[in-house]
Formats: sequence, structure tokens, C-alpha cells
Amino acid sequence: MNSTYHKPVLVHEVIEYLDPQPNKLYLDATFGGGGHTRAILEAEPSCKVIALDWDTKALELNGERLQQEFPDRLTLAWGNFTNTKKLLADNGIQKVDGILADFGTSQFQIFERAGFSFARESALDMRMSPSHQKMTAAELVNKATAEKLSDIFFELGEERYAHRIADAIVEARKKGYIKTTTQLADIVKHAVPLAYAKGRIHPATRTFQALRIYINHELENIKMFLPTACSLINSKGRLVLISFHSLEDRMVKQFFKQKEIDGIAQIITKSAISATDIELRENPSSRSAKLRALEIL
Repeated sequence: MNSTYHKPVLVHEVIEYLDPQPNKLYLDATFGGGGHTRAILEAEPSCKVIALDWDTKALELNGERLQQEFPDRLTLAWGNFTNTKKLLADNGIQKVDGILADFGTSQFQIFERAGFSFARESALDMRMSPSHQKMTAAELVNKATAEKLSDIFFELGEERYAHRIADAIVEARKKGYIKTTTQLADIVKHAVPLAYAKGRIHPATRTFQALRIYINHELENIKMFLPTACSLINSKGRLVLISFHSLEDRMVKQFFKQKEIDGIAQIITKSAISATDIELRENPSSRSAKLRALEIL
């Protein structure tokens, strides 16, 4: 598999703010390509990591190899991070000494999972875990009203031409079922002004992002995860979160502020931490990444 699939973002910053300690236990709630898990295990030779992911392929492709390298220090678990408490309990664990979650979509998912990338033709699916989601992006695109689609594109994708795109989709599906990523990307491209279509990012970027967030209930999952994560961390342990979308980052920021007001935790990142210029050159996918960290009192 191409090594770019395994390039995690903000690795040095994750280690700095998670601050792995000897003989402590950490949870990587979004294992993905395993890069962050590896970094934690290598940063502190005596710590242990429980790595969680709801994508079985990610665990199979990246987890088994890593587990062979760290057989006594790495435990793999399959499931959605909204069920973290139960998943830990199933492994006989009540609390951990730190939790990391990267809310971004992995390069593996973008290029290998059906529907995620408009750069290659595939079925318009977009489900990160078919076991957890039943509705595909194709079902949504072909059945939802123009108003519903417009709301999704505007609210979750912050798409300025949400109405135009929604109307174009409804019009296009009269001619036949919209089945593939390239079909949808082409509809979006022709629905927006020419100058916008020739902009810095592909005109379908925000539409695809909005559909992915909606199909996978990403914001709802984060909202459920945040309080659970805090309750599972021992005193002086840290919660380190990486967001890629302004809505996610805003949710994390507000949650952290409230926990500090409640006297439960202390914010240790005064503002969101972004990728350095060096990382941006080496890993362009890090450009939207924002890290925030919280220490439990």
C-alpha cells in the first residue's frame, strides 16, 4: 500500500501534548493508518496503547502488522468511539491516562473506500463503516428534497452555492439515478459559476465533505464522544483532539471551555495548534488540521 496512506498529521504536536508517561495506558480512538499509535509507542517504550477504529479494513491492514511489532503493548479494538466506555470495559479497563482522537478522514478511506473521492470513479457510498451506517450517499442524493440537500451542503459543507447545487442534482436525477462519484462531481462543477469552478479547490470538495459528514453522523458522534472521553481519563491525563472542519473545531473549543469553567479540566493549548510550514510542504493534507488539548484535574 502506498505510504502516503499512513502519513499522520501533527505527530510531534500529538506527542508533545499527550505527553506519554512510563507504564501508563493510552487510547488512540481513531487508529486509521496507525501512525499516531506508533508514535506514542515509540515515544515512551514502557507505555501501552489501546487502538480503536470502526473501519475493519484499517485494523486488518495496519493493526496486525503493528501488533506484531508491539505484541505486549498494543491492543486493537473494533468499534465506534461513541462506545468507548463499553469497548474499554470489555477489555477490563475502567480508565486510561490519555486519549487521542483524529477526526479527519484517512487517506486510505479517501482513495480506497467507495464514494469518498471525486478524483476517481467509484460507487457513491461514503460509509466509513457499512456495519454502522445503512444509508449511502447515493440514496441520499437521489431521494432527498432539494431543500434537504441544500441545508446539508450549506450547514455541513459551508457551501455558498448550496441551493444551486441541490437544484442541479434534483434536475439531473430526473434523467437517471446518480450512481458514481464522477457523476456527482460533474453535476456540481456545472452548477457553480465558472470562476468558482476554477478556484483553488475542486468545486465538489465542500459538497462531498457535507455528504460524508451527514452519512457518517460525524458531528453527532463527536458530541457524544467528548463527555465520555473526559470521564475515562485519570487525573493529570490528557485529551488531545485533531479536527479538520470548522464545525468540529468549534465544538471541541466550546466543550473545552465549559470543562474549564466547571473546574473539571484545564486547557493546555491557548489556541488551536496548526501544522508547521515544513509539515505543510511534506504533507499537504495537514493544512486544515487543528489540535487542541485538555488536561483533567
